[in-house]
Amino acid sequence: MLALLNIYYAQFKISFATQLQYRAELLIWLIGFILEPTVYLVVWTAVSNANGGSIDGFAPRDFAAYFIVTMMVNFMTFDWHMWEMEFRIREGQFSPLLLRPVHPIHADLAANITYKILTLGIMLPVAVVLCFVFDAPIHPDAATVGLFLAALLLAFMMRSLVEWTLALAAFWTTRTLAINRIYFSLNLFLSGRMAPIALLPAPMQLAATYLPFRWAVSFPAQVLLGRVNASQALHGLLIQCGWIFASFVLLNIVWRVGVRRYAGVGA
Repeated sequence: MLALLNIYYAQFKISFATQLQYRAELLIWLIGFILEPTVYLVVWTAVSNANGGSIDGFAPRDFAAYFIVTMMVNFMTFDWHMWEMEFRIREGQFSPLLLRPVHPIHADLAANITYKILTLGIMLPVAVVLCFVFDAPIHPDAATVGLFLAALLLAFMMRSLVEWTLALAAFWTTRTLAINRIYFSLNLFLSGRMAPIALLPAPMQLAATYLPFRWAVSFPAQVLLGRVNASQALHGLLIQCGWIFASFVLLNIVWRVGVRRYAGVGA
């Protein structure tokens, strides 16, 4: 364990130095994270006002709280390595990673965490400003914050494992863009980023219950907003743990089989 922590520490330093060289790119990513939920917030606020000031228990202030918290949860749990895996494998960049004594996922996790440490200082003030601008009622107690942090950590682990496993499809096909687009389209609709799950049609709510997207974004947000009771929160945490376990097992299977197929096309 100590050796793994040392590896993460070294990778943090490398990722920190690398990402500082691409400050403009960091800024572009942040703008995207802020604009998307803000647009949805404005749209749903307008819809709510047009329907008497409330939709299924969501008033304009409730929409504000929901989308601001969802913005932060999505930011803290997202992973971009599905988009890079195809290029790595096709160009043979995976070859040196396979020679390292640790699994390549650790370097990706370290890079992901480094990015969030670098940019959290911008995202948090933006979230606070949005709370004041839209008068968002976010007032959790200590117990709720504790449950939220647990749900957020599990969501990050779950999303990282699920998406890294799907990214390994690049071992079998040199083009994974279509797979990535399908996955992220489903994520947009079923994670609660576009609209609260309770406002989706019944078939989509059912799909969201059984797929991982909701438990990676909407569930932690609902916990912080106090929209789930203790029993529902425990149920959600158990589902997150189940997805983490299933993804971990599947990742190991797909990894072992996929590495045997790896040809280092561009190496």
